[in-house]
Amino acid sequence: MPGPASGLTDGFARFKSCRLHPSAKGISNMKDREGPLHNAGINTRLSHLGNDPAEFHGFVNPPVVHASTVLFPNARAMETRGQKYTYATRGTPTTDALCEAIDALEGSAGTILVPSGLAAVTVPFLAFLSAGDHALIVDSVYGPTRHFCDTMLKRLGVEVDYYDPLVGAAIEALIKPNTKLVHTEAPGSNTFEMQDIPAIAAIAHKHGAVVTMDNTWATPVYFKPLDFGADISIHAATKYPSGHSDILMGTVSANAKHWPQLQEANITLGICGAPDDAYQILRGLRTMGVRLERHYESALTIAKWLEDREEVATVLHPALPSFPSHELWKRDFKGASGIFSFVLAVDAPEKFKAKAHAFLDALQIFGLGWSWGGFESLAVHVNLNDRRICKAPAEGPVIRLQIGLEDVVDIKADIERGFAAANAV
Repeated sequence: MPGPASGLTDGFARFKSCRLHPSAKGISNMKDREGPLHNAGINTRLSHLGNDPAEFHGFVNPPVVHASTVLFPNARAMETRGQKYTYATRGTPTTDALCEAIDALEGSAGTILVPSGLAAVTVPFLAFLSAGDHALIVDSVYGPTRHFCDTMLKRLGVEVDYYDPLVGAAIEALIKPNTKLVHTEAPGSNTFEMQDIPAIAAIAHKHGAVVTMDNTWATPVYFKPLDFGADISIHAATKYPSGHSDILMGTVSANAKHWPQLQEANITLGICGAPDDAYQILRGLRTMGVRLERHYESALTIAKWLEDREEVATVLHPALPSFPSHELWKRDFKGASGIFSFVLAVDAPEKFKAKAHAFLDALQIFGLGWSWGGFESLAVHVNLNDRRICKAPAEGPVIRLQIGLEDVVDIKADIERGFAAANAV
């Protein structure tokens, strides 16, 4: 009777054999692994999705496969691409492991990996838009997405209009005969407006438009866009999946109807995520649930505390009952992440920048950095000059906070330092 080592070897031999046949792509194995996990808690699922130790001699984590060239056993196999892996831009066991985990979390038919969160937005835009098409983009969109729309998309002959994030079903009045894509983001970048995704998706689909959603803030742990009508779920894995401020990557997940076109566009563009980065993101997923719980709890504690501060005009956090679109968040989302904004109370517009800079420069625990989703707290003075509809608050400058994993008492003390410095200006 074979011992454990030979059993794993036999299993690996069977695995290698199935990789040579396009009909055996590991999908049934993934479904088998998802079976007992389907109704499990999110932290259980995050701990086990996307890897199968039996496939790799029992090692808990999948190996990092570095590759460009993949060899074929014969000319016929090369001609027909008659094996699972053909060239590294089309996937490796490492990138597949991450894609399978994301698909399980998103409920998607397929996922592509791209080198950044911005690429996760631009690749589906290029996949589903052509010259002469019209796209509707939410006005509270991620700034670099707006730049892409206003420059490259327009240069390629795509008409772009921006809409109020609170428009809901009234978006139908903005639909044109050539509207092919509606892009959503909830909550919105920097000002955190919520969107009625089901209502918007229903109208968009009625007119034959694709619905994309940037879901980076909530992650599929707290919101699953495809379950609410979106066709494409976009995620900057740079943020919470990574969790350590050291990886750039984006994921794009599609429903069954739109997966073939997304996949074809990705292959045509030659955009792919690196295996080392995929490994790091997969590792980050294992702790994402518990990290998000801490971010959620600490950020909401800080947000509630800020509401009572005289230095603060208003707090922009969807989980606060005082927030204008709180009911949409409460209806659709399972939680909140660690990033929100507040408006510093300043009595004169000419003091906005000086007081904002004084606040930021006095911080000692918060870093001044553009990203978020890592373990450390970050702060940014938000620029809203590019808004067309959702204008900047008149009460003062907007400060965006990423609440990290530090102790809340220390975070509060640091914000107190910032307030003292701003008050002195």
